[in-house]
Amino acid sequence: MNSKLKELLSRNDDCFTIRCVLTILKEPRIEDSTVIVPVPQSDLHMHFANMLKDGEGMDVTFSVRDQLFNAHRCVLAARSSVFKAELFGQMKETTMKHVKIDDMEPSIFEALLHFIYTDTLPSNCEVDQNVALQHLLVAADRYGLERLKAICEGKLCQRIDVQTVATTLALAEQHGIVQLKNACLRYLSSQGVLQAVKETDGFKHLTTSCPSIMVDILDIVAPPSVV
Repeated sequence: MNSKLKELLSRNDDCFTIRCVLTILKEPRIEDSTVIVPVPQSDLHMHFANMLKDGEGMDVTFSVRDQLFNAHRCVLAARSSVFKAELFGQMKETTMKHVKIDDMEPSIFEALLHFIYTDTLPSNCEVDQNVALQHLLVAADRYGLERLKAICEGKLCQRIDVQTVATTLALAEQHGIVQLKNACLRYLSSQGVLQAVKETDGFKHLTTSCPSIMVDILDIVAPPSVV
């Protein structure tokens, strides 16, 4: 035993402190920022489109003016709170496997189903027509599909002309679609437009179905003078 250790042990407290330093060696971590792993684009919408097309597992049928459409209750309920209430709530449709819809065109309901499953509009040109877009907007509003409603609203805003502005304005007024209504009113405020629109059948429909809108038209065409 060396003298230094003997000196420590000879003390009255018979205690001493040993300090140790531990060094832990880890394997070096190599980060290679040059490695790029390609990630495929999401194809979830394609899987759901195939699900709608193939028909496997479908558990509810809609009869739209005698044309039949099959669907999955869980998909409809997940996408629409209205369908959820109809198919899983206290409404009578919860116990039915066959739901009848008489106040919608089959092509509109088909486009509605396509959007529910894929979050996109169908590619056929029929649904892209002005009247079809109006009906699809009404269907979107009915089933609480706000994204579809906004898509239709945006397309209709871009297609306002003399022949369509009156019926589009009536639609906007009846369903509380503010931006579409304002777009129609701005178009009507253009010089000479109102006179031409008055000659259309759509304007006659507007005055009978939404007489209160005439006040808004007058306000924007001939704003009250400031006294």
